[in-house]
Amino acid sequence: MHRSLPELALDQIDLTTSVGGLRFSRPVLINAMTGGAHGVAEINRDLALLAAELDLPMAVGSQTAGIREPDVAESYRVVRHSHPHGVILANVGAGAAIDDACQAVEMLEANGLQLHLNAPQELVMPEGDRDFRGQLARIEALVRKAGVPVIVKECGFGISRETAKQLYDVGVRAIDVSGRGGTNFAWIEGQRGPAALDPGLEAWGIPTAAAVAEVAALELPGLDLIASGGITYGSEAARALALGAAAVGVAGAVLRAHQLGGAEAARQYLTGLLADLARAMVLTGAQGVRAMQHRPVVITGPTGEWCRLRGVDLLKLANR
Repeated sequence: MHRSLPELALDQIDLTTSVGGLRFSRPVLINAMTGGAHGVAEINRDLALLAAELDLPMAVGSQTAGIREPDVAESYRVVRHSHPHGVILANVGAGAAIDDACQAVEMLEANGLQLHLNAPQELVMPEGDRDFRGQLARIEALVRKAGVPVIVKECGFGISRETAKQLYDVGVRAIDVSGRGGTNFAWIEGQRGPAALDPGLEAWGIPTAAAVAEVAALELPGLDLIASGGITYGSEAARALALGAAAVGVAGAVLRAHQLGGAEAARQYLTGLLADLARAMVLTGAQGVRAMQHRPVVITGPTGEWCRLRGVDLLKLANR
């Protein structure tokens, strides 16, 4: 909701936030993208240098390759070398062994650990997993033994309130809903196959805004949300915070900027996103992220219909 009398100056805006006990100087995470192959270390290096310059947290792509093949581990380690004092998140699948997860954290001297969930992608991959039993128990064990905060992250298909409650009950206190709206990894894997992907699977998942809304509406004490999946502009980041997220994750848009114009284009993109987010906060009268999480919102269209069908109390959510 626009506030005509914000009673704020732009330089008063405080973008600090926290996720799972980790302090972020800005509520924008350069999210998991790459690593584990020859030729990608320079991408991670450029992004990590930008993260250091702008004081942004950063996650790496799945470290499974670096754990299995030590010769590509440097494509991940370059992130810590380039961002020595920042918040870095390690990344492994939720089905990873505890030793592998701990090795991933050690590889980066990471501040936190992303555990990613990606059943749709795995099921489409010819060489992907087919058995997802026991993942919740492994997540519970990793929360206890990882030694750093654990963030459970989807990979573009959204986390429902039922899944969020399961995760919360085993000790997870940070979730990246990573909803539908950004990169569709099942579609990408489908391009490798001999036949086109089922259109229903191509559009599979929970939209990002709907995932944030329904999980935030649970009001689980101490649970922090990251909104990712198609977040491109500062105004979209502002809406995600207003729905209840503590931070947003960006990936595809940063990578596209880097591909088109290198590190300088990625810098311009990220500084523009942060500036536009701050402007949106002024226009809603929110001096900080916590205040933004409690701005009035109006939820209409497909997201509003989703929330109504799912029994989300829109008035309560709109007037937190």
